[in-house]
Amino acid sequence: MAELSIAIAGDLHDQWDRSDQQLLARIAPDALLLVGDLSDGRARIPRLLAELDLPMACILGNHDTGRDPSGSRLQRQIGLLGERHCAWRLRELHPPGLAVVGARPGSAGGGFHLSQAVRSVYGPLTMEDSAGRIEAACLAADPALPLVLLAHCGPSGLGSGPDDPCGRDWKVPACDWGDQDLAVAIARARRQRPLPLVVFGHMHHRLRRGGGERRSLHRDSAGTFYLNAACVPRHGHDPHGRALRHFGWAVFRGTELERLSHRWYDPDGPLLYEQTLWMVPAPVLPC
Repeated sequence: MAELSIAIAGDLHDQWDRSDQQLLARIAPDALLLVGDLSDGRARIPRLLAELDLPMACILGNHDTGRDPSGSRLQRQIGLLGERHCAWRLRELHPPGLAVVGARPGSAGGGFHLSQAVRSVYGPLTMEDSAGRIEAACLAADPALPLVLLAHCGPSGLGSGPDDPCGRDWKVPACDWGDQDLAVAIARARRQRPLPLVVFGHMHHRLRRGGGERRSLHRDSAGTFYLNAACVPRHGHDPHGRALRHFGWAVFRGTELERLSHRWYDPDGPLLYEQTLWMVPAPVLPC
């Protein structure tokens, strides 16, 4: 079975430029996923992404509304991204052979809330409407393809501590700040088909209160992995002064997930650091 490598760009917050475009050409993942918060409603990054000759899927986040309740800034970015933006629908990438389902766009976490900008673009959907759309898209995916659910904020149910993947860390007491509609859709879809991976951002890895880092990986009792890719800022430098670019990284073999990690690249292409979060255990050989 062929190996499929997926680069996942966490919340960009304007940190995306020609060097990122060139880096992707050098490292050549099979597909690119973006979890939103590209900027504050500006069109520069969607224009750059539209230039990439790479299979791609994107979901826009709460910052991408640009605090414009009319939805015009959000709609402009959706127009620039075209089919790459997959909110509430299935996007099958051929090549490389990957099914991506987008969750609710513009999420700020905290259960279920549609911002006025999202309402202006998509209409007044209820939590049940949203969960139903996500579930239906998952069930429409070709079962022969690996399936990834792409969200801006992750689902509720991953823990209520400040360092949990969707834990609220900026107020006391901490609480679960995940999306309820996404949790409902996942539970329903898994009754009929496997769901190996959910990727999201929004909840930054670096905690705001007390320092420390958020747990970026969770595996539930049904075997679904949840990867928080929001390494912010994703442009940085190591202790030696070398420039770094962050991507989450997922590897499938066939429809089975094989490896999850965080990677930090030199902009010229070399992989400088990799934090392996999970990988298929090596087989135990007989003595």
